[in-house]
Amino acid sequence: MRRQIIVILLSLFCFALPSAWGADRGALFKVSGNGHTMYLFGTIHVGVPAFYPLEPRIAAAVAGASTLALEIDAGRDPVAMARALKQHGMLAPGGSLYQRMKPELRERLQKELARVGIDPAVVTNMKPWLAATLLTLGEFGSQGYRPQLAVDLHLAKLARERGVPVTELETIDAQLALFSAVPEAEQLGFLEEAVTLAEQGKQAAEARQAVDAWGSADQAGLDAIARRIEEDQTASGRFMREVVLEQRNVTLADKLTQLLAQKNNSVAAVGVLHLVGKTSVPALLRARGMAVERVY
Repeated sequence: MRRQIIVILLSLFCFALPSAWGADRGALFKVSGNGHTMYLFGTIHVGVPAFYPLEPRIAAAVAGASTLALEIDAGRDPVAMARALKQHGMLAPGGSLYQRMKPELRERLQKELARVGIDPAVVTNMKPWLAATLLTLGEFGSQGYRPQLAVDLHLAKLARERGVPVTELETIDAQLALFSAVPEAEQLGFLEEAVTLAEQGKQAAEARQAVDAWGSADQAGLDAIARRIEEDQTASGRFMREVVLEQRNVTLADKLTQLLAQKNNSVAAVGVLHLVGKTSVPALLRARGMAVERVY
């Protein structure tokens, strides 16, 4: 489940950024169709202070936009967020994650949670997918990544300060339902994989690669990550590719097509890995007859 977590939540480091990072961040596309223009920006869902300010083109585009469209507007409705998390991330009353696990995996999970500063009791009533996510976020958080500085939140704040309407392309309920729909046996497999990767330190390395590629608008680096996902034949890799990316990319492309038809000079910001690869959102928009130019 490591790459799902990296893509959807992409988590949590706050170290000094490499001096090689340039002014550009992520990926930026200009999309034209129906006489209207949209900027499509690839984000990551966390941040570090050195991310800001964003480069002038995207900052100016948001400040002057007719609409800012995000995957979800995370700060809009905390009650809905909590409700969706309870519905899709928690076991039924009386349920116990630890009772569903083999003793050996239970001990390993508890050890890794404690190592990253999380009380193992916190996950007792969580579904396996959410426990895996929490472990990964704890691993990244222990090294400093800060969700409070997420690029999406920064863009939403900038838009609201300038009176730009903010709209959602998806809902948190729909996003979390993708994970909850995975059979429990597969979720337990994802959890065991997350524990193994935490023990090996591989999650941190992959996240750092993604952050480095985003931070320098490294097209080759982002494309390499997309190829790795396309070639991953593990169960979690297939879920990542087919559901988290490919399935959602179609939905995102549908919503962006509608937005472009209705609004001129809009800005849309989605996770950067939705914008690279063979079945990316830009590729889907091109297939629908829109002109798509990669700015960086």
